This record gives sequence, structure tokens and C-alpha cells, in this order.
Amino acid sequence: MTFSGFQLLKNALNGGTGWRPHWRKAEPKPAYDVVIVGGGGHGLAAAHYLAKEHGVANVAVLEKGWIGGGNMGRNTTIIRSNYLLPGNIPFYELSMKLWEGLEQDLNYNAMVSQRGVLNLAHTDGQRDAYARRGNAMRLHGVDAELLDREGVRRLAPYLDFDVARFPIVGGLLQKRGGTARHDAVAWGYARAADRRGVDVIENCEVTGLRREGGRIVGVETTKGFVGARRVGLSVAGNSSRVAALADMRLPIETYALQAFVTEALKPLVDGVITFGAGHFYISQSDKGSLVFGGDLEPFPSYAQRGSLAVFSDVAENAMALMPMLGRLRVLRGWGGLMDMTMDGSPIIDRTPVDGLFFNGGWCYGGFKATPAAGFCFAHLIATGAPHPAAAAYRLDRFATGRVIDEKGVGPSPNLH
Repeated sequence: MTFSGFQLLKNALNGGTGWRPHWRKAEPKPAYDVVIVGGGGHGLAAAHYLAKEHGVANVAVLEKGWIGGGNMGRNTTIIRSNYLLPGNIPFYELSMKLWEGLEQDLNYNAMVSQRGVLNLAHTDGQRDAYARRGNAMRLHGVDAELLDREGVRRLAPYLDFDVARFPIVGGLLQKRGGTARHDAVAWGYARAADRRGVDVIENCEVTGLRREGGRIVGVETTKGFVGARRVGLSVAGNSSRVAALADMRLPIETYALQAFVTEALKPLVDGVITFGAGHFYISQSDKGSLVFGGDLEPFPSYAQRGSLAVFSDVAENAMALMPMLGRLRVLRGWGGLMDMTMDGSPIIDRTPVDGLFFNGGWCYGGFKATPAAGFCFAHLIATGAPHPAAAAYRLDRFATGRVIDEKGVGPSPNLH
């Protein structure tokens, strides 16, 4: 079924009885050309682009739970391409361009809303750093606008300007940034991949990676062995665990990251705002709730939950930026798993095992990277060569010294 205004009207009149499931409840076949481990946004996007761009439709996506039930549904939905380093800017700008055409490509409402992303500056040095970042973005053809204090006030008058603990001196604005609905992105990619012949297989956990003569030949699952000529790993917070099945040790540590939602308000926060004096970011959902988050838990963990200490830190940052938030009730919070690399940038590359490919280590950037990560991972799997936009995301860069340290804090994953 193709979604359209006509279909919406037709099913409104017949009580919604004409809608069909978005994708088939597929069971694994004995073998595929490509098996992608991980049914989150990246894995589903890779399957979609393998079929669409490269004509490889004999593909299975294996998800241990349900589609959208992992990290894909545990983020704060922000999309942007306001990066500084040459290794990152082309990739995230490719992702932004794919976001801008995503709903037409998938024939699905992913609720992409380009409301703008504003990074606040609180010191002269930080404003200079944003000027440098903005200039780097513009040199790569990415939109960026440096604002002074009054420019920020006109855009967000509800921020604390007069008696602020951390005075606002300016900001960097990317108007094309914004948010997208995380669940809808996963569902849209699953539906689009299924329409092109991909098997989307839920409740199918991978328990082993079978190799013969140094080459991958398939995966062991809770539904039996599934053969494959090529296997792509795209499992977010479980990257190290799954890679260990192939005796690989990755340059990654896993940490929990919390996010929170308040009670609903009338429209207040137009776009996305990040607090330059602390790790805090906030936006407003379509239902009126304020969505915000902050720093990682300070210790490695695979637990999808957070601690009161981090919540207190996030609340303190929120109050420093917008004291009015102190009167709001927080309805719920959740934790997602962050694969943190040693330089804060991701990996999309072949592995030492022939036929085994890896996509992971996304740190904070996983959701915003979804379209480009899937696009570039599909290119790598189909051709064996990295896509030019992701050529810097090599697995061996930590051995060669070609790191992409966007934050400039060195090889400490929990500081990125």
C-alpha cells in the first residue's frame, strides 16, 4: 500500500479496516546474500539502501527484540550536521540531505522537523570556537549563522539573560537542523526494506558468528543457523559483545545515557537548544512535552537505566539555563546505551574477518547519522570499498594515529 491523502480519507471512512501491516512477519531462510545483525535504524537503513541503490534484495535483518525497541527508541530525536572536522562534516551533511528527502524516499511520515539547532556560547573563547566551527561548516557548503547576544535573545527570549549564572554571549545556529520521530524512522525503513524484498526478522537473537577458513559463512541464532556470504554488524550498545563472538576486541566502551520528558506545555521551545556551559540539550515534542538530556553515566555499563546523580546534574543545568523549568514535573526518564570510541567518532569499516563488516561506535551521534550510516554501510557491504563520505571512519585509525577527536579531549571515551 502506498500512503497518500486518498488512502487516509478512504480508511477514515471505513473505520481503519483497510490498513495492512507495515512489514511481513518473516522467518529466516537457510541462507542470504547479506545478513545484517541489528534491527535498529542503522541496520534497517542499510538493508533499504542495499536493495534500492545496489540491487541486493536477498537480505535479512535480524533483531533480537522488536523493531524500534532498542536504542532507536531511546534517544532525544535531534538531527544536525554542525560539525567541525573534515572527517565528520561531509558525512553528517550527507545525512542531513538524506533526512530532507527521507519521507518522500520511504513514503512514510517520519515527522522530520527542521526547526533549527542553536548552540549557546557563554564565554568569549567559546564564541570564538563557534566562529571557527561555523566557518568550517560554510567552507563545506553547510549552513551556519553566528549570533550575538541580541540575536540569541530575539530567537529565544525565554532564556535567562539578565541574572544568569552563565551569561549568554552568543550562539551558533544551524537552521536546517531539528528533530525527527525516532520510532517512525525505524518503522519507515522497515516498511521500505520489506517492500523491496528484505526479510525483517524479529525476536531472533544472534548467538554466534560461524567462520570457516578465516571467512564468515553465517550466523547462529535462536531460530537456527542462517548462512550468509556477507554479514554486517550494526548493534549499537552491544557492539563489543557481538564482535567478541568473532574473537574481536573493539576500541569501544559502553556507557548509559539518560533522557527525560516533562509534562506538556503550550509551545515554548521552537527548536533545539544546547547549553554551552554544561552538557544539556532541550527541545519540545509535538505533544508539548520538553525533551532533554545531559551527560553519560561516569562508569561503563550495559544497563538501560540511569542514576539519580546524573538526573540531578541534568536538572541543575536545566535550571541554570531556564529557571522556569523548576516548576515542571518530570513524567519519565529512560536510558540508552552509547558505544563510545576512543576519539568520539564512529567506525564504518571491514573487519579482519573476511566478509564481516562493522558499523558502530556512534557515541552521541547515532540517531542523527541514521540515513547516512545506512547509506554508507550499504555501499561498503555491496562494493567492499568505503563510501567517500565515510572514508575516515576506519577501524585501524587508532593504530595509525588518524583519530577524529571532535571535542579535543583525547582517548577517554567517557569525556567525549
